[in-house]
Amino acid sequence: MSPPIKSALALGLAASALALAACSNEGGAPGNQAARAGIWSAGSSTVFPFATRVAENFARMSGSSAPRVESLGTGGGIQAFCAGVGPSTPDIANASRPMKQSEFDRCVENGVTDIVELKIGYDGIVVATARTGATFDLKLQDLYMGLAKQVPGADGQFVANPATTWNAVNPALPNQRIQVYGPPPTSGTRDAFLELGMAPAGKLVPAVAALESDKTRFETITHTLREDGAWIDSGENDNAIVQTLTRTPGSLGVFGFSFLEQNMDTVKAETIDGVAPSPDTIANGTYPLARSLYIYVKKAHIGVTPGLEQFVQEFMSDGAAGRGGYLQDRGLIPLAADALAAEKAKAAAMTSMARPE
Repeated sequence: MSPPIKSALALGLAASALALAACSNEGGAPGNQAARAGIWSAGSSTVFPFATRVAENFARMSGSSAPRVESLGTGGGIQAFCAGVGPSTPDIANASRPMKQSEFDRCVENGVTDIVELKIGYDGIVVATARTGATFDLKLQDLYMGLAKQVPGADGQFVANPATTWNAVNPALPNQRIQVYGPPPTSGTRDAFLELGMAPAGKLVPAVAALESDKTRFETITHTLREDGAWIDSGENDNAIVQTLTRTPGSLGVFGFSFLEQNMDTVKAETIDGVAPSPDTIANGTYPLARSLYIYVKKAHIGVTPGLEQFVQEFMSDGAAGRGGYLQDRGLIPLAADALAAEKAKAAAMTSMARPE
């Protein structure tokens, strides 16, 4: 960045800092809050390394302190984001799934009425083992039959999942104890795993597919994971799951593809329906557990939080989110050029999203 542009940005940040204090007394946020000088981004552990990288680059360009980036899980980040308007709430929610209708409604109830939804790229959810572990060729329905709390019994009634080994689920799988480390309920990775893995897997099991007409019952059956030690909640830090696999022989882990790429020397991804996760299979949707990643921007904070608009523009720039950009080096799978251009246009116009269906 040239000195005149850098100076202009610094002046803009200073002016916005003065305005931020006034935001504390505006709709949705209680008065008498201390002003916040910097950008605050919170949410998905999967988006965290990407947001952190953009924050570092933005700080170098602007000469200001790096934006605050927190890994709270998608649900936790959106909850904080939707708490109101003002310096006690984040400017941006990072998410590894789309915002839910109920979350959008909570935002509106708390005065967060203009939200800009931006898709930043793709990621995949992998089922992985230690590199020295047995090889799995999972069928999609194996996820449901191995990890659902309740499965169809011999008489067609649902019973507590009796499977203790993977070959009891599918004879082609290793005779290995079912022990899977994965993200907790607040995680967008957990939500996406349920939506992209467990629910479609359930539809391949006739007794479960028969429940589709009862949406609530179907969702309960397919979205409730085992609580008997076969599935183990392992916190919001995907790196911790990776490390656990190397310390716990025979275990599997569920986490984001970007963390796989960073740890290929110690862990390996298993195939699902014969498809291995890769940048190509995730981008073209042939890998079953591919997903989109998002940031949600509080429009009321634009022009108020110092540098927020410029930070968002940097996040969506070709140099960051584009093919060959520095986020691709961190493991983000970029959008196609035309799709990124559409998201950049939304960011430039600060186009508010509609209520999710």
